[in-house]
Amino acid sequence: MVPTVEHREKPFVNKSTCLLASNYMYTGLMSDATREPTEKERQLAEHLRVALGRLNRSLRFTRAQMELSSSQREVLMAIARAGTLRLSELARDEGLNPTMLSRIVAKLEAAGMVTRTCDPKDARVIHLTATPQGVALRETIRSERTDALLFALSRLSKEEKNALSAATPALEAVVATLRERDE
Repeated sequence: MVPTVEHREKPFVNKSTCLLASNYMYTGLMSDATREPTEKERQLAEHLRVALGRLNRSLRFTRAQMELSSSQREVLMAIARAGTLRLSELARDEGLNPTMLSRIVAKLEAAGMVTRTCDPKDARVIHLTATPQGVALRETIRSERTDALLFALSRLSKEEKNALSAATPALEAVVATLRERDE
């Protein structure tokens, strides 16, 4: 038997847009059934997981959104990115309980970041839209995150920048592989 990772089903997960590491569980069988991962591959996977996790956490908080919880920030970012989104789609996409999501949306609505409207054909359907203030906050957060990366990149040598540039397509391929596996 060759080790592998098995996919677990999770409720409220849109497999095309939301990737949860907890969807995977080591089972002892490799999907390609060719060989066990080498120690070097395991170390690379571990180092990538740690480095990308730290990078993500470093970029998560910005001055612009100090008043928002991480859940509120991620929900606002998803709504602003989508334009208009049904509450049920957002719950599925973000892997959130609809009741919890309604509470988060209520706080964002009270803060003037999103609006909630009923579907004219079906009052049970709720549409969410980011307000101009919410869209502006999203753009400010994105800009601050980009500026933080630019600052960090400015401290790297030309060789390190070239290595990151060369690695970017491989990182995108890893994301694509994990998303395909979720489908």
